Amino acid sequence: MRIDAALARAVAALERASDSPRLDAEILLAKALGLPRSYLYAHPEDVLDDAAVLRYFESVERRRMGSPLAYITGEKEFWSLSLAVGPDVLVPRPETELLVELALRRIPRRGEYSALDLGTGSGAIAIALASERPNCQIVATDISATALMIARHNAGRHSTGNIEFLEGDWTAPVADRGFDLIVSNPPYVRDDDPALQHLRYEPRSALAAGSDGLAAIRILARDCGALLRPAGSILLEHGADQKADVAEILLVHGWSGIECYDDSAGHPRVTQANVSFDRVDSG
Repeated sequence: MRIDAALARAVAALERASDSPRLDAEILLAKALGLPRSYLYAHPEDVLDDAAVLRYFESVERRRMGSPLAYITGEKEFWSLSLAVGPDVLVPRPETELLVELALRRIPRRGEYSALDLGTGSGAIAIALASERPNCQIVATDISATALMIARHNAGRHSTGNIEFLEGDWTAPVADRGFDLIVSNPPYVRDDDPALQHLRYEPRSALAAGSDGLAAIRILARDCGALLRPAGSILLEHGADQKADVAEILLVHGWSGIECYDDSAGHPRVTQANVSFDRVDSG
């Protein structure tokens, strides 16, 4: 089978499964051949051997059945960094780059500064920050040992030596430490949200957070203030329809300076709050 014929067949198979069937087909074929996508454009007449055809259409079928492209290729780009991903970690989303951008505005290029990434998953946020701010000391936590193994691998790939990875539930591994900034992309999908069906290949624990999707954010609002130094702040990613609820939760727990920022699509996506030492201890 020629390259152009294989691509046409794959695009037809993916029409209903993907918003970008041609792009997906090209990425999967380039992966199956171990060649850049540019080769496909330059050599559409090349004939694939049987083994390559089998590899390719096995991956196309996985994509057709709903598996994320990143899990099939084992790679996902985030903040111009290529990261290894797998079914034990959430696929990094473009909207999470807003969290990185806002954090970088706060982290000085020089001088001592420390940041905490809670629920790091693949390490995407921590590694992006570490690569841009090598003088910042970053701690990244996750309850999943497998996720931390992937995160450490990704950090090694990008030579970010200023990240410490710790296993544990949210703030538990760093209960006796202090930070200038806390960032987190916690689970924020409702347990009964139909969207979870479309995300069924990704770890549910990294997506769903109770009946209203706010269980994890409540924990962070309650516990993170004790970890921040004076003038410290927190940045939380959340759902586009959760802006008001997140602000209310933060207010209840005594946070101040609450401000929400929109992502590139114009959706409320990241809320910032400042630590206050007269926080309400509401448990």
